[in-house]
Amino acid sequence: MYLSYFGLSEKPFSIAPNPEYLFLSERHKEALAHLTYGLGEAGGFVLLTGEVGTGKTTLTRSLQEQLPENTQVAQIHNPALSQLELLASICDELKIEYDSANATLKTLTDVIKKHLEANNQAGGHTILIIDEAQLLAPDVLEQLRLLTNIETDHKKLLQIVLVGQPELQELLKRTELRQLAQRITARYHLLPLTEGQVFAYVKHRLFKAGTEQALFSGDALKAIYQVTQGVPRLINLLCERCLVGAFSQQKLSIDSELVMRSAAEALPPTSTPMATVANKEPSYVWLYPVSFLAVLGMGIGLSYLI
Repeated sequence: MYLSYFGLSEKPFSIAPNPEYLFLSERHKEALAHLTYGLGEAGGFVLLTGEVGTGKTTLTRSLQEQLPENTQVAQIHNPALSQLELLASICDELKIEYDSANATLKTLTDVIKKHLEANNQAGGHTILIIDEAQLLAPDVLEQLRLLTNIETDHKKLLQIVLVGQPELQELLKRTELRQLAQRITARYHLLPLTEGQVFAYVKHRLFKAGTEQALFSGDALKAIYQVTQGVPRLINLLCERCLVGAFSQQKLSIDSELVMRSAAEALPPTSTPMATVANKEPSYVWLYPVSFLAVLGMGIGLSYLI
């Protein structure tokens, strides 16, 4: 309802994980480079963690768009599954036929193995992306590790990207999962945006939606950062409400007063994350001695997976 009023072609602050709106802050660039590097290795797992709403799903969507055409991608969005259900979901995602009435762990593993080998023989590559991976049970994670045992002399035939909240890091520290943890070739913990990045983020999304107008004052942007502590999803919720409020008042500029009023209306009282979390340095870990510039220089196109 406010689009034409502000000269916008579409809503700039939708919470849908649209990769076209991905704002590549330094932290997001580093995260994407880690994913790129990890998938270029021969190992089985890549790990991406971050607080709720920091942009993990959008980042993985962007990654998928840049994969080579010969890459098959299976995605699991609800991993609260048993071992059998997870294998069946992988088969469904990869369009592998199986006898659902008589399915067992062995029969499903066998058909997945056959598919992975055939895809590899055809020059293809197979990636499994599991969102909300902190919900995976330890026995299901172990079943995933066993799938990465399907390999040639040179590479794993299935690579798995685990995407989840910080609890996933704690889960992977369990003794019974130490073999899986040793197969993680790259890991990154995505933190919220800094104050300067919040300013650039809001401007970026408005520009992508069709306007270069400074709809938010400097004080308004500072207030947005203070309220959201740089969490992109909260920024989107708040800015959307600000635009609606400004339109209802027929204002073309949003000030800090409107931001605070909109925050009280749009954000739940417990939504503001701890300020200390946003101010920490990125706690990423390289598992191999390679610099960020060298990784980024490989190219986000992942052509080396072909």
